[in-house]
Amino acid sequence: MTRIACVGITVQDRLYYVEKLPQGGGKYVANDYREIGGGPAATAAVTAAKLGAKVDFIGRVGGDNTGQTLLDELASYGVNVGYTRRYPQARSSQSAVLVDAQGERIIVNHPSPDLPEEAGWLNQIDFSQYDVVLADVRWHHGALTAFTLARQAGVTTLLDADVTPQDIRPLVALADHAAFSEPGLLRITGENNVEKSLRAAKNDKNGHVYVTQGKQGCFWLENGQLKHQPGFKVKVVDTTGAGDVFHGALAVTLGSYTDIAEAVRYANAVAALKCTRPGGRAGIPDCDQTNSFLASFV
Repeated sequence: MTRIACVGITVQDRLYYVEKLPQGGGKYVANDYREIGGGPAATAAVTAAKLGAKVDFIGRVGGDNTGQTLLDELASYGVNVGYTRRYPQARSSQSAVLVDAQGERIIVNHPSPDLPEEAGWLNQIDFSQYDVVLADVRWHHGALTAFTLARQAGVTTLLDADVTPQDIRPLVALADHAAFSEPGLLRITGENNVEKSLRAAKNDKNGHVYVTQGKQGCFWLENGQLKHQPGFKVKVVDTTGAGDVFHGALAVTLGSYTDIAEAVRYANAVAALKCTRPGGRAGIPDCDQTNSFLASFV
């Protein structure tokens, strides 16, 4: 069984479903409302667990009811939260998410200012036990420490390279696989051309760089060549968490597949299926559902 550590943030998402995304100030009525756990590394952890991996989520929550809710939800999906730290006087992170009738969304995140950035306590964890260590960029010190320890142990590292205020180039340098969002790649390279931007992001220390582009699929460099896996056509209900789900599925496939194209195709399928149901996690498929979906395209 593939064993994965997902290092980063977990967030309480409050999702409001509206016909159209707001274009300005005013009052709007939501058609539906849900409260679910979110956060890049946490949702990736849920994905990996649903796909059959043994998963540890390593992060921080507050001592409030929200923190307990977040941990309980992760545990309900089979994710081990024993390495997650709770800070009694801290608040947990929150997000408000507006989702329109086409599944597009606006996210307003409030990262808790109470949660310490310090990550020295990760040195107490044996990272050699993992096949893959995935980290998001939202807990910069945590990702940096985890990747350093993983590289020392010879463990594959995967970076969810999204937009963040910090300079993520030190994280990219430690990543065996750096999977960028389109805005994240533009931010680090300043280059709009996909191939040029991927080449600019790649360095001697990481062998593979990718960029996800929603329904357009995923581009990556392999043996110096630009590769592309198109997205799967599905009826989109909610794109919330799709990128996080892709990263979680990619972590699983990197731990078991040798062919990168097949790994990306599988991760694309998992992310596409997630988008067919509301919420960031409700639509995440298991292995049987994913394999059945992929078989329909053979």
